[in-house]
Amino acid sequence: MSSSSDTRSGLVYGFAAYGLWGLLPLYWHLLAPTGAAEVLAHRMVWSLPTAVLVLAAMRRWSWIRDLVRRPRTLGIVALAAIVISANWGMFIWAVSEEKLLEASLGYFINPLVSIAFGIVLLRERLRPAQWVAVGIGAAAVAVLTVGYGEVPWLSIALAFTFATYGLLKKRVKLEGVESFSAEAAVQFLPALGFLVFLASRGDAGFTTDGPGNAVLLALSGAATAAPLIFFGSAAVRLPLSTIGLLQYTAPAFMFVLGLLVFHEPMPAERLTGFLLVWAALALLSWDAFRNARRGRRALREAARNAAAYEAGHSAGPTGTAAAHAERPAWAGGADRRD
Repeated sequence: MSSSSDTRSGLVYGFAAYGLWGLLPLYWHLLAPTGAAEVLAHRMVWSLPTAVLVLAAMRRWSWIRDLVRRPRTLGIVALAAIVISANWGMFIWAVSEEKLLEASLGYFINPLVSIAFGIVLLRERLRPAQWVAVGIGAAAVAVLTVGYGEVPWLSIALAFTFATYGLLKKRVKLEGVESFSAEAAVQFLPALGFLVFLASRGDAGFTTDGPGNAVLLALSGAATAAPLIFFGSAAVRLPLSTIGLLQYTAPAFMFVLGLLVFHEPMPAERLTGFLLVWAALALLSWDAFRNARRGRRALREAARNAAAYEAGHSAGPTGTAAAHAERPAWAGGADRRD
């Protein structure tokens, strides 16, 4: 497949992934009467059979034996499963409590939190534009604190849990489907135990809220897996800078849904906070593109220099002498033969 075809298909997969993530609030809203805790448990329980079906279709089982032999990696997978479970639970609760705008803010803030993790945990050095973006993000949180009348804990918690999840995923180094399957295996038994407990008390929405609700709960595993699989297909076809920009699609969809579909309030202070966050993200995107362009230019220059060097040496002594003879007068240095 050509590079341009890869890019086009990668963009389709990327928009499909982030578009589905952005529209998932509509799905969780349909399940709001069931309760966030039970919806979360069903999402975790049904994710495992979905993962098994996907692995069977792709015939990708060999990674399991290798993972089982690495207890440290298994521990990181378990921790990642706990962190993403907390993130899912807070998000589902936010939808049921009509706090989608606050939730979308958390995913807008997430890149800034990831940068903060890079500074604190990985000792990364920031470029000036990144420092400015982080400062704007901090100002946005201060403005939103005034607008909400309290610190936007939900947004901050969503941002921190998702950034932590991303950090753990970098340590695990598993492909998307394998990582999803391993995490689903960790989540399965605790979630199943919770559902059995609810059923024993007669409080299970799966059996009391009608067949339509039961079908939606059963499909929650597929709703979780589909965008992840699309994302994995996009990630291998697109540069990281493009993926970084596409990630803003999901919270943008959530923002529109919260404003136009769920009719959540947007006072001036809250809008100002969002505008500041968007300004910080625009600055980060501009800086990332500029840095990526410089990197590509440096790589091309290095490749040209290497090709010229190889051509000169492969031509033997005569070629080398000719190469020296053709050097411009301003080149100077030890290679000059005056």
